[in-house]
Amino acid sequence: MAGCLGSVLLLLLLLLGSASDAGGNRCVDAAEACTADARCQRLRTEYVARCLARAAPRSCPRARCHRALRRFFTRGPPALTHALLFCPCAGPACAERRRQTFVPACAFYGPGTVRPPCLEPLDACVQSRVCRCWGCGWGALGPGDPRSPPPCRPHRPRLLAFQASCAPVPSTPDGCQRDQGLRCLRAYAGLVGTAVTPNYVDNASARVAPWCDCRASGNRREECEAFRGLFTRNQCLDGAIGTFDSRWSGLLQVQLDPHQDPGYNLLQVSSAAGPLKESSLLSIFPVLALRPLL
Repeated sequence: MAGCLGSVLLLLLLLLGSASDAGGNRCVDAAEACTADARCQRLRTEYVARCLARAAPRSCPRARCHRALRRFFTRGPPALTHALLFCPCAGPACAERRRQTFVPACAFYGPGTVRPPCLEPLDACVQSRVCRCWGCGWGALGPGDPRSPPPCRPHRPRLLAFQASCAPVPSTPDGCQRDQGLRCLRAYAGLVGTAVTPNYVDNASARVAPWCDCRASGNRREECEAFRGLFTRNQCLDGAIGTFDSRWSGLLQVQLDPHQDPGYNLLQVSSAAGPLKESSLLSIFPVLALRPLL
């Protein structure tokens, strides 16, 4: 009974927000904006329900949970789904809410308290139709290696897309590609609901990582560290998450405006609006509106 009650309370917290969090909590603002949008709310309710379900005592239907999460980030309004995932926080209460956004008890953490070697989710990704990318350039297996999966379809290499979109570029002044942030965040969101699902590691920072480490990786330690470093030692990913606030600070205010025309589409750019400035929120929507990773 206690477990069921806890699940219900978490469901209400995730879907409705908390009055005590109001006033400066961007993650609550993001949740309210999603609630105000029928499609976002329907898809979010679906993944929360899937991820809070119980397949057996102390277990959850992780595959269904992951599938619902992928559907949320590929079919939901990008402006709102990304606001939920990357809402900026100035305190631990907000950061903890952000960390709990996609029910990590089912979608992120493993069945035990010990983190598995990162090679396990990496290998699972390689063999997965959802996120495999070895055949498109990730890894070192040769074409004759029996562990090599069939080449991935060009539009489905989620991990490779993340690697390419968030990769540091030492030759540039700040070490990152120009206008890289939005592509990087979109590719990061594409990993949620896969074998290498990342999440915020605590409620005291915006650091992210998959649920794994490299302590038991044997002679593949270098490969393991390189993979985990894509999340934990990536200045371009850190910068993209850190500057999210400056790009999106006005978005949710527009969405939550009680005088807002209900027919107004946040992702629609009017040609009559004139040239868009770099600081304009609308200037980033065409990037996010590109065909999502399937």
